[in-house]
Parts: sequence; C-alpha cells; structure tokens
Amino acid sequence: MSKRILIIEDEKNLARFVSLELQHEGYEVTVEHNGRSGLETALEKDFDLILLDLMLPEMDGFEVTRRLQQEKTTHIIMMTARDSVMDIVAGLDRGADGYIIKPFAIEELLARVRSVFRRQDIFENKVTSTKGDVTYRDLKLDAQNRSVLRGDTLIPLTKREYDLLSTLMNNMNRVMTREELLAQVWKYDEAVETNVVDVYIRYLRGKIDISGRESYIQTVRGMGYVIRES
Repeated sequence: MSKRILIIEDEKNLARFVSLELQHEGYEVTVEHNGRSGLETALEKDFDLILLDLMLPEMDGFEVTRRLQQEKTTHIIMMTARDSVMDIVAGLDRGADGYIIKPFAIEELLARVRSVFRRQDIFENKVTSTKGDVTYRDLKLDAQNRSVLRGDTLIPLTKREYDLLSTLMNNMNRVMTREELLAQVWKYDEAVETNVVDVYIRYLRGKIDISGRESYIQTVRGMGYVIRES
C-alpha cells in the first residue's frame, strides 16, 4: 500500500510542486494550506509522514507539532526558511523528526522522505528490546516508564532529553561523538547541524546537574560527550 503524506504549506505553488513530485514517486498526498486545518486533517486521518511548514497562518508549525504529538506519533519533517539552531531545536523538541531548509532541491526532499520511510520499515520489521534500568551516582534511569530520578526526585525530561541521557548512560565510559549521538538519538543518516547536540546537552545539564557539583556529563574537547563511572 502507498505511503500517505500530508503537506501543510501555505505557499500554494510550492505545495503543488512538492505534491506532484511525491505523487510521481508513488505516494498518496493530501495538502492543507494553514496550520489549523492541517492539524485537524492530521488528527482525523492517519498519515505516514507530514511535511510541515513552520510559518503558517492561523497556527504555526511549532504549535501544530506540539498538539499533534500529544495524540499521535506521526513522523514530521519541518520545511522552514528559518535556519537558526534554536529554531531547529524548538521544532525537534516538540517532536519533529527532521528538517529541511528552504529553498531546497526536490531531490534532497525526496531523499529525506525515503530516509524516514526506510527507518520506519527497519523499526517495524525488527524485534526491539528495552534496555534495563541504569544507575549512575544518584541518577536512576527507569527504562520501562521512561523516567529519570535523582534520589527520590523525578526529573521532568522531554523525549529527546531522555533519549540523549539514556544513550549516554547505556554507553557508560565510552566517548560519544556528536555524529553518533545524532544517529542514535535523532536517527539521522544525513548531514545535520551538530550544534543541535550541544544545545540539548546544555538543556540536559540544566535539569540534572546540581550547582557546585561536578556535571554528570563530561565534555571531551574535540571529540564529544561521555558519562564516566567514578
């Protein structure tokens, strides 16, 4: 069965062009031109992927992503002319799977779409196992509940922050490069701005570290990040 893609894009010429190219590739495509109607369609129907503009009338792409992720796990690629790291992080933090900067070559967009579907197929066709609980100093990672405790205190983390901490804790004493973290946490297999990792490490430290004490996550200059057992 054909993969179903929803395009939410207010530039009608761009939306039509992308839609025609995707249909030519064999995908089933639906188009919406504002954030509110796009969100309604995404909630009412099931899609394999959403191509989402950030600057939309009635409701921006950040809010569409936030609301959608409360009810569904649909994969999202942001299409944006805003290329600052903070804008990209904001979209990823709300649940987007990737992004592409406008203007883009249609071949690049098609490659990213194929990449998302390839990862979907790999995930659906393999048996996955949940890693067990991990403890480091006074931090405890509860894999089943996807939660983190420092002593008896629950530390609220976003999905990305939890996945990043889990990856580092499950690779104790091993220096993880930014590229490795992008591949394992964000599942990217194309070149992506590695500063995204640095921003998330800063977020994570701000939540788990205690003022005046050594950070749980160590920076290895020129290489990456590591959690080392004492």
